Amino acid sequence: MNPPPKPWPTGLVEPLEPLVRRVLAPNPSHYTYTGTQTYLAGTAEAVVVIDPGPAEPAHLAALQAAIGAAQVLAIACTHTHRDHSPAAAPLARATGAPVIGCAALALADDGPNAHLERADDAFDPAYAPDAVLGDGEAIAGPGFTLRALATPGHTSNHLCYALEESGALFTGDHVMGWSTSVISPPDGHMGDYMASLDKLHQRADRVYYPAHGPQIDKPRQLVRGMIGHRKQRERQILRLLGEAPTAIPMFVAAMYKGLDPRLHGAAGRSVLAHLLELERQGRVALHGEHWALAAA
Repeated sequence: MNPPPKPWPTGLVEPLEPLVRRVLAPNPSHYTYTGTQTYLAGTAEAVVVIDPGPAEPAHLAALQAAIGAAQVLAIACTHTHRDHSPAAAPLARATGAPVIGCAALALADDGPNAHLERADDAFDPAYAPDAVLGDGEAIAGPGFTLRALATPGHTSNHLCYALEESGALFTGDHVMGWSTSVISPPDGHMGDYMASLDKLHQRADRVYYPAHGPQIDKPRQLVRGMIGHRKQRERQILRLLGEAPTAIPMFVAAMYKGLDPRLHGAAGRSVLAHLLELERQGRVALHGEHWALAAA
């Protein structure tokens, strides 16, 4: 999906429904679309700030103007990529609100996937929550309730937040309004991502508010399509491996024709995530730099 024509509403408060307002951060890119969308869930009396975004002075000023005289009950991040959580700490200092939401990541990895190339520069190493929400735990304010929904896959610590009074779900990067999510191992995990998509498909949310791109008014239809898309990618991989052993760049060239070259690296990470899940299932194996179908 191409971005809408400029000017974009960067720094402006956009009312979306009685309990939801949105402020767009000034960080557009080929990974963030028009930028990170920060949401204020709540009333004129009290709000929760969801995904405060990058620690850009202009964005922090716009958020404080949007908050106005309301009490900030909590600052809640869906995950800790650098376009989502760095503003949590300065906003907490400015408002006195606690940072409550997703867990911090232990970026040092000595587990079974320690050999995989990491992309730690994408994460916010300074993120330090005052409290972590488990699946089903909630933040309650006057007239509204935000309930955490564990949705690992894009990252292992990803949460969505359900606004129970309105049927809205804040989906972070798990489901976006402009593109599918990048799943980058070792922290990104395709099996977990597919399970989280299925978890959302079983729900009856009215609307999704993603961190990037337009709101999603037919959530179950989109999620069903996303599940089908990932299964199609898996079939593509298996078909290519049926022809010959294949390396990651060869998969990307065959599967992502016409893709902006700046996104080839991200596409390769998602291909790797598919391959690792197929390897876990015993269906493929790695030989040097080439993947092949597992021996029968």
